[in-house]
Amino acid sequence: MPLKNVLRCLPLAALLATVPAGAQNPQLIKEAEAAMLRSTRYMVEEVSTQGGYVWYYLPDLSRRWGEMEAYKTMVWTQDGGTVGMGHLFLDAYRATKNEYYYTAAEKAAAALIWGQSAAGGWNYMIDFAGDRSLKKWYATIGRNGWRLEEFQHYYGNDTYDDDVTSDAARFLLRLYLEKLDPKYKPALDKAIGFVLKSQYPSGGWPQRYPLKFDFNKNGHPDYTSFNTFNDDVIWENVNFLIQCYLTLGEERFLEPIHRGMNFYVLSQTGSGGWAQQYDGQLKPAGARTYEPAALLPRTTFGNALLLLRFYQYTGDRKFLARVPDAIAWLEKTRLPQHLSDGGRYTHPTFIDVDTGKPLFVHRKGSNAAFGFYYVDTNDQKLLAHYGGKTAIPVERLKEEYRRISALPVEEATKASPLRPQPFDGQGLPQGAYPLNRAAGSQPEAVTDSRVREVLGALDSRNRWLVKHAMISNPYTGDGQQQAPTEEYATSHAGDKTDTSPYRDPSDQLYISTAAYIRNMTLLMDYIKAAKPAPSGNNKAAAAK
Repeated sequence: MPLKNVLRCLPLAALLATVPAGAQNPQLIKEAEAAMLRSTRYMVEEVSTQGGYVWYYLPDLSRRWGEMEAYKTMVWTQDGGTVGMGHLFLDAYRATKNEYYYTAAEKAAAALIWGQSAAGGWNYMIDFAGDRSLKKWYATIGRNGWRLEEFQHYYGNDTYDDDVTSDAARFLLRLYLEKLDPKYKPALDKAIGFVLKSQYPSGGWPQRYPLKFDFNKNGHPDYTSFNTFNDDVIWENVNFLIQCYLTLGEERFLEPIHRGMNFYVLSQTGSGGWAQQYDGQLKPAGARTYEPAALLPRTTFGNALLLLRFYQYTGDRKFLARVPDAIAWLEKTRLPQHLSDGGRYTHPTFIDVDTGKPLFVHRKGSNAAFGFYYVDTNDQKLLAHYGGKTAIPVERLKEEYRRISALPVEEATKASPLRPQPFDGQGLPQGAYPLNRAAGSQPEAVTDSRVREVLGALDSRNRWLVKHAMISNPYTGDGQQQAPTEEYATSHAGDKTDTSPYRDPSDQLYISTAAYIRNMTLLMDYIKAAKPAPSGNNKAAAAK
C-alpha cells in the first residue's frame, strides 16, 4: 500500500479548510455525543490493555489480532491500533471538548511511551510482558506467518514500515501541542532525535533502525537497512519533519527535510522509474522474497506526484525536471491489452530493471517452513495478498504536471509549509496546523438518516460489532507439509499451520477498532458541521 499517504500533507490552504455549517438536528447531535462517549468508555475501560489496542477482538476478548494474532499482554502500534485510537481520541476531544477523550489519548500515549525503545522509535507491537514474551511470539506465531516475513525474525529494533514510528511520533507531537504539557516533551524529543539520526547522508531512511543485517530468507539478504520507499517510509519522515518545523518552528529541521526531498531526485533511475528499495550503492534492491529487485509503476506514480508537491514547497524546478521521464516510463510500461484483465489493470506491479518487461510473483507450498516464492513472466495464478497487477491513473499525473509546471513560482509556493507566513492569528502558532491523518480531507456529508443508522448499530454493550474480520489460524506448531503444491498459490493463507491473516467468511462478530474509528469520525463530522465556519485568522485557532 505504498500510496496510502501520498496526499496527506496538503498545502496550507487546504489544511485550514473547515466544514461548512449545516442544518443539523440539535437533538440528534446530543444523541450522537452521548453514543460517542458510551462507546469510548467501553473501548477504554473494557477493551484496552494499559491504554493500548490491537485491531480485532472476539466479543469475549478471548482472542485478539493486530496484523497477526496477539497475546493478551500485547498491543499493536500500527495505525488502527494504539496510534490510530490515540489520534481518534484527540479528534473527539477537539470536536466535543470533553476531557474524557483527552484522558483516553493520554492513556494511549502512556502505552506508547512504555513501548518506545531506548533509541526512540517503535516496533509493530508492544508486549507489556517484555522481551522474553515477545521473543517467544516471534519464534512461534511470527515465524509461521508465511507471507509476513517481517514478523519471522526478532530484530530487537524499530521500524518505519507501515508508518509505525513516524505516526507514533506524530501522535506524541499532537498530544504535546494540545496543551503544551511538558511531560510529553522528553518522549517527543527522543522520537524526533530517532528520525534525525536514522536518516542517511543521501537523504533516505532505512526500513528499520538501529541497523541490523542478521536475517536472511531463502538466500535473500536482509533488506531492512535499504533506503525504503515502500509504505511511504521516506515521505512519512519528511512529512513528520515538516510538521515539526511548522509547529515547533525550529530551523534545524530544514536541512534534513530538503535532504529527504532531494533523495527522490537522486534515486530516480535513468529510465524514469523508481524502485521500492535501494541498497547502499543506490541500486534497485529487493526486499521480502515476493518483492524482487525491480522498478514499480505505483511507486513511480506516487514519487512523481511528490516531486510536484516538492516544487510547490520550494519553487525549485529541479523537482519538475524529470517528471516527464516518469510519465514516459509509465506510458512505455503499460500492460498489453490481453494482459489487462479486460482493462481492469494498466500496469504490472513489478518491471524488470534491465529489460523493462513485466515480472510476476508466485508461490508454491503449504506453509512458512517449506513454502517459497518465485518470479517469472507468467501472469497466471498471481498472489492474492500482493497484487501482481495494478491500475495507475497516468492521465491524472499528466494533468497535474501540466497544471503545476505552468504556475509562476510565487503562485506555486504561496501555501508552502516551508515558507509559512508570520503568525498573526489567535492563540499560539502551535495551534494553527492540524496534524491528524484526515487533515485536509473533506469530511463526509453526513445525513440524519446515516447518523441514526450508526447509532442504531451500537449493541446493548455500546459496541459496533462487525463480521468478516481479518483473523488467523491459531499457532499449533511449525509446518510439516513439504510438497511444492499450488493449492495455496492464490490464497491469503496456507495450511492450518500458517498464522498469516485471512478474512473470516463466517457470521462471527468481532470488536473492531477500525469500525469504532470510522463510526466515531462520522458522528464527529456531523457534530462539527453544525458549528459556524470560522473566518480570517480565527481559522488557524479553530484548526487545532
